[in-house]
Amino acid sequence: MTGSPILRSAALSRALSLTPVKGPSTSGSSFAATLAQTQTKSTSSVARANPVNQMGPIPYKDQITAAAAKYGVDPALLAALVKQESNFNPRAQSGAGAKGLTQLMDATARGLGVTDAFDPSQSLDAGAKFLGGLLKQFHGNESLALAAYNAGPGAVQKYGGIPPYQETQRYVPKVLGYAAQFRRTWAD
Repeated sequence: MTGSPILRSAALSRALSLTPVKGPSTSGSSFAATLAQTQTKSTSSVARANPVNQMGPIPYKDQITAAAAKYGVDPALLAALVKQESNFNPRAQSGAGAKGLTQLMDATARGLGVTDAFDPSQSLDAGAKFLGGLLKQFHGNESLALAAYNAGPGAVQKYGGIPPYQETQRYVPKVLGYAAQFRRTWAD
């Protein structure tokens, strides 16, 4: 996860205010094509080549389930976000300063009540709260909520959909692909 602390603070303020955006995503067809390809691959060759359930149990599954339930988030989506953000490493830290399982910036983490970003319980609770707020803000649209988690809600609103940032364009379908795999694991 990248971005400046100022962007993350503004993102937190917007997400917690739960101001809905107008209308569905109007992002470009290139993102839609990438998303469709990712979803197709996640149910075919990618799933066979690297199935989540062959990796063993989902790390922090009980904590992810509890945090997701608390904030009305699909636990598979939260697990997918954690997989992409930190690969389930609670000590992960990005070059931009994002920390912990859900890779929150310090200002965002503080705003969500986190005192130790490397504590898995605090990170998961805060990440679920932040994601849950973004899902409400974007009317349950997982793609837009994930784009806002990655690039900030202001960028999603500015572009009327997934921002044209290469990182975000790759991030959203990747997390959605992991979520599809985790949903199958949760169903087993």
